[in-house]
Amino acid sequence: MSVESNRLLLKHHLEKLRLPTIRREWEAAAAVCAAENRDYGDYLLRLTERELIEREQRAAQRRIKSAKFPVLKTLENFDFAAQASINETLVRQLASGEYLDARENVLLIGNSGTGKTHLATALGFAACAQGRRVRFWGATALVTHLLEMREQHELKRFFTQVEKHDLIILDELGYVPFSKAGAELLFDIVSRAYERLSLIVTTNLPFEQWTEVMGSDRLTGAMLDRLTHRVHIIEANGESYRLKDARKRRKKPSAG
Repeated sequence: MSVESNRLLLKHHLEKLRLPTIRREWEAAAAVCAAENRDYGDYLLRLTERELIEREQRAAQRRIKSAKFPVLKTLENFDFAAQASINETLVRQLASGEYLDARENVLLIGNSGTGKTHLATALGFAACAQGRRVRFWGATALVTHLLEMREQHELKRFFTQVEKHDLIILDELGYVPFSKAGAELLFDIVSRAYERLSLIVTTNLPFEQWTEVMGSDRLTGAMLDRLTHRVHIIEANGESYRLKDARKRRKKPSAG
């Protein structure tokens, strides 16, 4: 067979084997290795390393997409100096992912606009990068979805999907009270997650006010018992970013 025939056949085989990085880079890598007088082992190592790196990058992107973060946020663009009440050391420790191995939870508690959702998303993003399966839910949206699943007799299937994750993020618990049925279904999620996977919950309410949302002392107590058994609590009691920005805008002199 001619050199060109071999070249085309190799590309075909690499496509069938689903090795897109090697298919794209084998010729350039061969030229570099030839110029540097490297042997075939070095050549193959270079190609397979590139394939593995890009494969993991693609997998991470799929995990991030399936997590359904409303906006992608990372720790690198969080201003810890502006929120001195937040324990930066603890947050960065959690970003390593050890709490996920231990099936521990994280509660972010504090005032509205202090970066709780940003931190929850950043921890979720870090988990995706570590190969974990993550799902972000607004608490109210999750309860609405659970009620819909119940009406469609799809709860069992949905609970099975939930249990396949390593981390579930429940954002903004406390802004809207739930119906009795909705509160019971949310408790079911927390109960199923207990010691199977980790939860990150953001809330503006102290624990003693959770009954206002859940509607039952008994249900609230049982839910908190499971959430706080093995938990890291991050308090965010600074001033709202949004209020700060609003004040800055008002202080700016008008043009003209």
